[in-house]
Amino acid sequence: MRYLPQLLLNNRAWAERQTGQDPDFFKRLCAIQKPDHLWIGCADSRVPANEIVGLPPGELFVHRNVGNIVRWDDQNCLAVLQYAVDVLQISHIIVCGHYRCGGIQAAFGPPTTDPLEGWIAHIRTIRQTHAGELAALPDEDARWQRLCELNVMEQVRILRGLPTVVQAWERGQQLAVHGWIYDLRNGLLRDLEVSINTALP
Repeated sequence: MRYLPQLLLNNRAWAERQTGQDPDFFKRLCAIQKPDHLWIGCADSRVPANEIVGLPPGELFVHRNVGNIVRWDDQNCLAVLQYAVDVLQISHIIVCGHYRCGGIQAAFGPPTTDPLEGWIAHIRTIRQTHAGELAALPDEDARWQRLCELNVMEQVRILRGLPTVVQAWERGQQLAVHGWIYDLRNGLLRDLEVSINTALP
């Protein structure tokens, strides 16, 4: 325990609490992974996916990146999606953004350096697409919060057209895609009401 000893001690204490409350906890976790939800969220350390939806380990398959982005050329995200849908047979994909997201805020600022700028460019495009709506809002904070929402909505739109999702619907798999936003100020989630559970005509 030469490096980060407190984290390793925290881990031991956590494992002891888990087995104290449920002696078979880790045995069950090793036996099977059968979550019903895929969470695509932001890498922000203030948004702990399992905790904010009250699910224990093993019940939420999670992919996180800066700005909760889904890109057709992101092999990492696409592999997670394929595994979740085709192998785990999850029923729900939740794209969850959050207000006061630094990745979203960066899309309002000057260009940075790669690879971050290449990543943020996706959000800059969403900002440009909705420039009129954003300009009509009263202040920078309102524009920032609205772009957080618009970004989630765009990722839902992208997901519903990806081959893994479309093929699941075509074979009759029960699968829904949802867009949510998390508020750091009060810990509450809000459904952005863009859910879809069938292929578009």
